Amino acid sequence: MTIHIAAEVGRIADTVLLPGDPLRARYIAEHFLEQVSCHNEIRAMYGYTGAYKGHPISVQGTGMGIPSISIYATELMQTYGAQTLIRIGTCGAIDKDFPLREVILAKAASTDSSMNRHIFGQADYAPSADFILLKTAYEQGRQRDLPIRVGSVLTSDAFYVDNPDWEKWSRYGVMAVEMETAALYTLAAKFRRRALALLTVSDHILTGEKLTAKQRQQSLNDMIELALETAIAS
Repeated sequence: MTIHIAAEVGRIADTVLLPGDPLRARYIAEHFLEQVSCHNEIRAMYGYTGAYKGHPISVQGTGMGIPSISIYATELMQTYGAQTLIRIGTCGAIDKDFPLREVILAKAASTDSSMNRHIFGQADYAPSADFILLKTAYEQGRQRDLPIRVGSVLTSDAFYVDNPDWEKWSRYGVMAVEMETAALYTLAAKFRRRALALLTVSDHILTGEKLTAKQRQQSLNDMIELALETAIAS
C-alpha cells in the first residue's frame, strides 16, 4: 500500500493501462476485463485488476497533468513492480492535415514542463517510448485497419495557454498536444521499465474541430482494444 494506491503488494499486474480519467478506468474494467477486483478508490482515482484473454491486466486512473501521472507511475513501478505501462488518452492535433479519430503512437515527447530540468539541469533530456511496444502497437493497429500514425507529441503543463505558437511545434514534426506522456517516458526510463502512449485525436487545436460524444466513445473503444492487444502480444 502507498499514499495514493490502496492495493496490497502483489494485487497489481505487471502490465498496467493508464487512462487519465478514473471513470474510464472503471469503464475498461467493466467492459473489457474478466474476474475484476477494485484495488484502489483513494481520492476516487479508481484502479482495477482483472484478466484480458487470460492475461493479468491492471488499469489505474492517473488524473490530469505531469504531477498527477508522476505520482501514480512512480508508485506503480517503485512499490508494485509494474513492468509495462500503457497510457491511453486523448490529444489535440496541431498538424493542419491531421484528421480526427486518428490514433497517435507517441514515439517521443517534447515538453514545456520544467520536470526534466530539475533532473538534468540545463541539459535537455529526450524521453521516448519502448520500441517493442511501439512496433507491436503499430502492427496490431494496421491489422485492425485503424487510422494510426507514429510520431512526436508535446506534453504541455497547461491546458489553457496564452498566445501559443502551435504552428512552430508542428513545423518541427510535433503532431499533437497532451499533458502526461513526457513524464511517463522519463519515469519508465528511470526505473528501466517499458512505456507507451496511445492517443486518440479528439479535437483539432488549429481548426476547432471536435469529435461528438458518440464518435469519441467509439474511437476510445478502438484504442483501448489496441492497447490490450499490444499488452498481451509484446
